[in-house]
Amino acid sequence: MIRRSLTVLVLILAVAAAATAGTPAAQAKGVVNVNTATADQLQLLPRVGPALAKRIIDFRKANGPFKSADELVAVRGIGERSLTGLAPYIAVSGETTLTQKIRLPRRSASADSNH
Repeated sequence: MIRRSLTVLVLILAVAAAATAGTPAAQAKGVVNVNTATADQLQLLPRVGPALAKRIIDFRKANGPFKSADELVAVRGIGERSLTGLAPYIAVSGETTLTQKIRLPRRSASADSNH
């Protein structure tokens, strides 16, 4: 009985691990420190290209370091929805440890029209 329960538990954990393996959070390990990151490092963040990376750098030069990730909404091109996708990969202190581009799933047109 215990052996069967343990086998079932192991199978459930294996299925759960396989299901999350394709998610962006499971693929990426690390964060980008928005206060010290280069433009190239900022572009590792989801939906951040060269223009937005430049605006982030320009903003921090003009206004000083970000105290929290929430302050990124003051940068033109980053809204609340964008911040939700960025937040898991952002730090305001420590080292930048993210080494690969994060690609979030595209938003569907029907999901966009519901908001």
